[in-house]
Amino acid sequence: MTDAGPTPRHRAKARIIAPVAGDLRVAGWLSVAAGALWPVQAAVIAWAIDGWATGEPPMTRAMLAVIVVVLAGLMRAALDHRAGGLLFRAADRTIARERAALIRREARAPTRAGSASVASLVVQKLPLLQPWITRYHVAMTKVSVLPLLLLVLAFSQSWVVGLTLLVAGPLIPVFMALVGMAAEDASRRQMDEIGTMNDMLMDRLSAMLDIRLLGAVDRATQDFAQRADTLRTRTMAVLRIAFLSSTVLELFSALGVALVAVFVGFTLLGEITFGSWGTPLTLGEGLFLLLIAPEFFQPLRDMAAAWHDRAAGYSVVAELDALDAAERSALIGAGDAAAPLPGPLSVQLRGAVAALPGQTVALPDLDLQAGETLALTGPSGVGKSTALAAIAGLVPLAAGAVAVCGKTLAPETADAWRARIAFVPQRPHFPDATLADWLDPRQTGADPWPALRRVEADRIVQRLPDGLQTRLGETGGGVSGGEARRLMLARAVMAGGDLILADEPTADLDDQTAARIIAALGRLAAEGRALIVATHDPALAAAMQRQQEVAP
Repeated sequence: MTDAGPTPRHRAKARIIAPVAGDLRVAGWLSVAAGALWPVQAAVIAWAIDGWATGEPPMTRAMLAVIVVVLAGLMRAALDHRAGGLLFRAADRTIARERAALIRREARAPTRAGSASVASLVVQKLPLLQPWITRYHVAMTKVSVLPLLLLVLAFSQSWVVGLTLLVAGPLIPVFMALVGMAAEDASRRQMDEIGTMNDMLMDRLSAMLDIRLLGAVDRATQDFAQRADTLRTRTMAVLRIAFLSSTVLELFSALGVALVAVFVGFTLLGEITFGSWGTPLTLGEGLFLLLIAPEFFQPLRDMAAAWHDRAAGYSVVAELDALDAAERSALIGAGDAAAPLPGPLSVQLRGAVAALPGQTVALPDLDLQAGETLALTGPSGVGKSTALAAIAGLVPLAAGAVAVCGKTLAPETADAWRARIAFVPQRPHFPDATLADWLDPRQTGADPWPALRRVEADRIVQRLPDGLQTRLGETGGGVSGGEARRLMLARAVMAGGDLILADEPTADLDDQTAARIIAALGRLAAEGRALIVATHDPALAAAMQRQQEVAP
């Protein structure tokens, strides 16, 4: 028989729980110690009230009872506080580790998964690991100890109460296990729908201009409404299961506590004369049993609440595993800062085939020397943008080679090569940083105003409320598309280097704005920089020294 390997649940525990198992174990036993103090408080309260009922002076036992209850309460609070600190720090470390690894990997080796799916996993789904870490394992530790302790104490006073709790208690985990199967499946479907909805939203937002031009706004709205309704349905399915499990739990808890209360009450009234060990229950013993009966079910309540956190956690880890196994397009090199690659500038592609996730794209053969400008033209989807990415070492090759500065573009030369180029992507993207920091990608500390003036972007920055200290937001809120492109060109100037790779720098711009971008690129070429642009714009292509059509 072959070994099937670890199950998804075992892998999930090894990935999320094992690294923080020590903290979880300590926190669990601290919580058990806190819970074990309640029988002490209950016994003291029952003892004090029993003394009042037997005619002792009220203050004889009250002061001692108050001191014990307060001290035990303070100890419980301290233990719970310490346990909570361990748990939340463990959860924060775990989420931070998974988030950093995911972002670092997706930035350097992306998959075909949409950016919205990855963003929803990073922002919305990874935090769902926190309840699993902070609640479930502590609840399991408590449920394995405290109910047994309280059951022993109940049997020590009354075998009827002990049997009542013994019968009612185990029914809860049985039903929770049955409900948990459906809960995990429903949570997974809900997580999938969140990612799908985010993907659709990003797709519609990126195509909003085309949607409006084609008069498809109503259709897009209808599609989004249908997807939102599907998410609502799946969310309600999760809530229905949660409410069902809570109902089952409360039913058996209420029945168990009610049976204990009925037995104790009728025993104290003298209507029931059996159930204790030889002598009838006293008022103090009866009150003690009434006080510990609800606490017998409390760890089971905690486990029921955490059961759904566990199901959600497994669903998140399943998505992480699926993303781990997805095909990737890896960045060539380490992506670290490096000294510029020595030698005269040259770029040569020969028989190159880019290896993208799930597909390969044949790239055109081309040659470029220092100071030359080249336009890659052709229909969408033939590989113009992929060719730029391959020249920058952003995608690996399945065949052929890229030579730069007389050397093969390989992991050992890629970082140094990227120090000599500047990449201008088709879609503007501005991180959460000031313009001054963003415009200086090499962190040289140079004055950005000469670069801004060179591409006619100085007035754009001057009219912004905070000038170079402005934070534009991810999509460049506060500037137009053409202005964002000119700012990206200014950043390319600040990056230095001999070669600028520009992907559709005039796309979706009006003729006047496109002309300003073309003029800015012309000035950069006149300074001796080499240019390779991927474009559908005949005016931009005509402004380059050479044009090369990329065949399908």
